[in-house]
Amino acid sequence: MKNYLKLVNFEFNRIAKLFVVLLGITLVSQMAGVYVVSKSYLNIMDEKLFKEMMSQAQFLESFGYMSFAQVVRSVWFVGPIALCIAGVAFYIFLIWYRDWVGKNTFIYRLLMLPTTRLNIFYAKITTILLMAFGLVAFQLILLPIEMLVMKGMVPKEFRVDMSVKDILIGMPELNIIIPSTVMELILYYGAGVMAVSVLFTAVLMERSFRWKGIFAGLLYSAAAVVVLILPLLIQEFVLNGFFYPIELLVLEILMGIIVLAASIWMSGFLLMKKITI
Repeated sequence: MKNYLKLVNFEFNRIAKLFVVLLGITLVSQMAGVYVVSKSYLNIMDEKLFKEMMSQAQFLESFGYMSFAQVVRSVWFVGPIALCIAGVAFYIFLIWYRDWVGKNTFIYRLLMLPTTRLNIFYAKITTILLMAFGLVAFQLILLPIEMLVMKGMVPKEFRVDMSVKDILIGMPELNIIIPSTVMELILYYGAGVMAVSVLFTAVLMERSFRWKGIFAGLLYSAAAVVVLILPLLIQEFVLNGFFYPIELLVLEILMGIIVLAASIWMSGFLLMKKITI
């Protein structure tokens, strides 16, 4: 356990600069989005109320109330979230491949550490998970602050106040990365861990067998997808809707656990027996 925690600490230190950059971009872009969207609404309000002498009731009937949902749907808000997702996805591969880069290949040091090699796999997948949770936690902290900024700019009689829960429910895309229930959190991020483990296994296959490993990795990933959706295929084409939704969910969870266990076992085998440095 001690060696595993040391590896996690080491891996997270290596990712710290990218993590801070993503946090900074999210903060600046979303705060700018709150200002720009709110200011745009205020400019329209000023134009209609004070220059065209439109009444408040007429203005609200034509343009509606300002709400934080308008900020959330802007590119200023969605853009950095997409960038963070892309950054985490990119790092899933970089966290392995950079160990092979350079004259003094770092993978030598990792594989020669006095600990089971599977701890390297666990440490890297934990680092990815910590990065994802860190970005989500930062977004949750940022949301109330952004809403306060909007409230400070837009008069109360021209806005509709929303809670964080309202925003998450109203934005399905946001609800995926910030689940509103514990069960959704477990399911979504459990599926994420499983997907990352499959990709890690594919990378290790490529590192073990080079060109043949690319084909093996693609084949393994495809097989994992087939195993995962097998209950859905049987439900649709063989049993004609025999299972209840809850039963189908349990079967999907079991398939996910099988895929995760297979990926961990295969990765351990490759790290111990096949990996080349």
